[in-house]
Amino acid sequence: MSQFAKDRSETWITGIGIVSSLGDGLEATWDALHQGRVNVDQKTYAPRMVHPLPPLELDAQIPKKGDQRQMETWQRIGTYAAGLALDSAGIKGNREILAQTDMIVAAGGGERDLDVDAAILTSRADARSGALNERLMNDLRPTLFLAQLSNLLAGNISIVHGVSGSSRTFMGEEAAGVDAVRIAWAKIASGQSEIALVGAAHNGERKEMLMLYECGGFNLKTDFASVWSRNGGGFALGSGGVFLVLESKTHAERRGAKPFASLVNVVSGHSPRSAPGGVESALEGLWASLGATEKATAIYTAATGAAPATTEEATFLSAHVDVAVRAVGSSFGHLCEAQFPLALALGSLSLSRGALVPPTDTSGRETAVDVMPDRIVAVGVGHWRGEGMALLEAVS
Repeated sequence: MSQFAKDRSETWITGIGIVSSLGDGLEATWDALHQGRVNVDQKTYAPRMVHPLPPLELDAQIPKKGDQRQMETWQRIGTYAAGLALDSAGIKGNREILAQTDMIVAAGGGERDLDVDAAILTSRADARSGALNERLMNDLRPTLFLAQLSNLLAGNISIVHGVSGSSRTFMGEEAAGVDAVRIAWAKIASGQSEIALVGAAHNGERKEMLMLYECGGFNLKTDFASVWSRNGGGFALGSGGVFLVLESKTHAERRGAKPFASLVNVVSGHSPRSAPGGVESALEGLWASLGATEKATAIYTAATGAAPATTEEATFLSAHVDVAVRAVGSSFGHLCEAQFPLALALGSLSLSRGALVPPTDTSGRETAVDVMPDRIVAVGVGHWRGEGMALLEAVS
């Protein structure tokens, strides 16, 4: 065991904010999962499908209309979910604590002006020298460019909720979500921070994102099925935001906060995928380095459903048949940067409530288990790059 592992402070998850296609908040999410509800739209973007976000009462978490108007959709989703997490942790409006709360956000690129994009694509035959630059300079507004800055989600959270400790924004699709959690945890575990807000948001109802993933062959286009029944057919993008409040045990106890779970360890990797078996090998290595996984009750995975990553992850899981498996993407869709935080959030919620979420799979990989969970592993495998794991334990 490393000296860091010996000396690290215990880290608790004391706040969870979830908004998704299943609803707004923890109770709505938990109820929907236990009712087996799935909200998927197979018509609007057919043959592709998305898990759409229901209308939100934005005023509940973003009270100023001016703040709402200047945000893109994904920023409104994230700022809303961050407010839920701060509420859940009992620190919303506490200026003293919020001034010391660090923030790490995983973000994608900003949303685009579809009319401009469509016009440029339509006129692609115009091969004049400098034609593209001319269109970009004349058609794109400065305010649009500002709205596309990835670190504006963190900025809006700071403005609306007063979170004013240090701030970092990571980009890099699913791997960014893994590393955002890993760095937040490491800062607290090493004593560099006492409390942090970490998470991500994603708007899956974007034509340009569907087009990008279509070019890579990642969109699910057959009939909707659970992650394990797609045979590598891809993912259905989802809209949603997930934020967690991570806190040192001593800080949480000092203010009387009740934890959802203890975050014991977070590890990440970046395996070469040029040859078959790279993902499986990387996951076995992460599993070994995570520690104490032999007593895990369940694995909550952020598996995408895309080949070959999910196929190789399924092979890895086959070597751990004694551990119950739950793929969160079957119910929520794929939230990209927010998918790993989502697996962590649901794992923490399960530990705090003493029950696993029901299986959503008909292939036989997920089975019903009547057991009180005490240790859950969250797994994240990017559709293209990046792997990660986190170990959660119940707090008695």
